[in-house]
Amino acid sequence: MFGKQMTMVTPEQALPGRDTPMPVPERHEVLGTPLAPPYPEGSEIAEFGMGCFWGVERTFWEIGAESGIITTAVGYAGGYTPNPTYEEVCTGRTGHTEAVRVVFDPRAISYSDLLKAFWENHEPTQGMRQGNDLGTQYRSAVFYRDEAQKAAAESSREAFQRVLTDAGYGAITTEIAPAGPFYFAEDYHQQYLSEAKNPNGYCGVAGTGATCPIGVARTAE
Repeated sequence: MFGKQMTMVTPEQALPGRDTPMPVPERHEVLGTPLAPPYPEGSEIAEFGMGCFWGVERTFWEIGAESGIITTAVGYAGGYTPNPTYEEVCTGRTGHTEAVRVVFDPRAISYSDLLKAFWENHEPTQGMRQGNDLGTQYRSAVFYRDEAQKAAAESSREAFQRVLTDAGYGAITTEIAPAGPFYFAEDYHQQYLSEAKNPNGYCGVAGTGATCPIGVARTAE
């Protein structure tokens, strides 16, 4: 999982892709919920890039259904190539970053809570990399779905930047952009680190150790 493309490809240079979507497993390996729409009425979607998507997805499903997580899935976002394969994304010629979709119940957990988990569970100052994973496919990103998510993401970035600056870190390089198409990754990537697939698997996603001063968990009424 080591991409080498360190600068973004242009739309003209991107691979052509295909019209056929990747087949999606019917159920989440851990939560038992559907991976693809339609999702339950009243649910919302958050999409993040935080480096290797195996460990990132586990971070969010482990928050738990009892805390408002409905389902999670890994895929590709922020690029140009329609319905890319993993091998194509690894070339750096699709423009996509490895991304995680989190479907959640806003009555039980807020978008700010998810942003808190986002900032605290990766290193958002590294540009086109996460640790030893190099390339545009590992860049940090928040893909917002409405103006409220955009405002929350920008506000949380400012709050966390103050914490990181005090701790001696540099500027946050996280991309905050409108959510475009989310292309589901191949079946074998979904819930890759689950007990049923790879219980001893490894994915080197780590945070700075700093605590983001946002997010207050809520309980459904």
